Amino acid sequence: MQIITTKNALLEAVSTAKLQDKTIGFVPTMGALHDGHLTLVKRCVSENDLCFVSVFVNPTQFNDKNDLANYPRTVEADAALLESVGCKVMFVPNADEMYNADEMQKPFEFDFGGLDQVMEGRFRPGHFNGVVQVVSKLFKLVQPTRAYFGEKDFQQLAIIRRMVSVMKFPIEIVGCPIVREASGLALSSRNSLLTSEQRQRAVHISQVLKESQIFALETSVQELHDAVVAAINAREGLDVEYFEIVDGKTLQSIKKWEETDDVVGCITVYCGKIRLIDNIRYK
Repeated sequence: MQIITTKNALLEAVSTAKLQDKTIGFVPTMGALHDGHLTLVKRCVSENDLCFVSVFVNPTQFNDKNDLANYPRTVEADAALLESVGCKVMFVPNADEMYNADEMQKPFEFDFGGLDQVMEGRFRPGHFNGVVQVVSKLFKLVQPTRAYFGEKDFQQLAIIRRMVSVMKFPIEIVGCPIVREASGLALSSRNSLLTSEQRQRAVHISQVLKESQIFALETSVQELHDAVVAAINAREGLDVEYFEIVDGKTLQSIKKWEETDDVVGCITVYCGKIRLIDNIRYK
């Protein structure tokens, strides 16, 4: 596996692949890799001639400086994992390589079509501007045939699909199902920040969501919403920031199940100071 730290070296690797008529699959990550990431990478390896993975903790998508500072960084371990599953190129730039001073100071502008005004967008202003900024830069550098994203970040996936459409990238976006621990807890790099006790508490999030599927369509949307929030908040150490039951395409909240045939429940919960996201499909 080739480990690259500069844009020029990355462009050389891409150029060589294109000259050889190789398809490139791409998995953008912020590192601290776990089995969820590796599922994306393995699928990328299986569906393309070459698999490229970026590891970059992107500063422009953090609206909380402490969150940026505390985000886990495990580059050496990440490299070993990527090599073990067949990744050919690992791109590990620093912030100065990806951005000039002006880009770091000015918010990136993009027409989200309203997708940024709900859920994560309400609680993390500017977050998705940074996501689109860095992913669009990476797409221009890597020029992949396909790019792979996890469905755990459901809103992000919808925004990436819009970005590809608006910016006319000739890239297939492949969404991959949430990977969970045996307990049901959605895999996340942030899980490494949880104490063992917090980890046990966090399992309650996925348990409540799974149980809610059973009676979802037999009760009203509002009643289901209130029941899920109450059940999670009842567990000491958990605090729901938001739970939205939305149209899976527009991300707009629904009031009745009949409004759409694509319904997803998206949730963010604080477990202590650690912010965890998850989602569940109802229709």
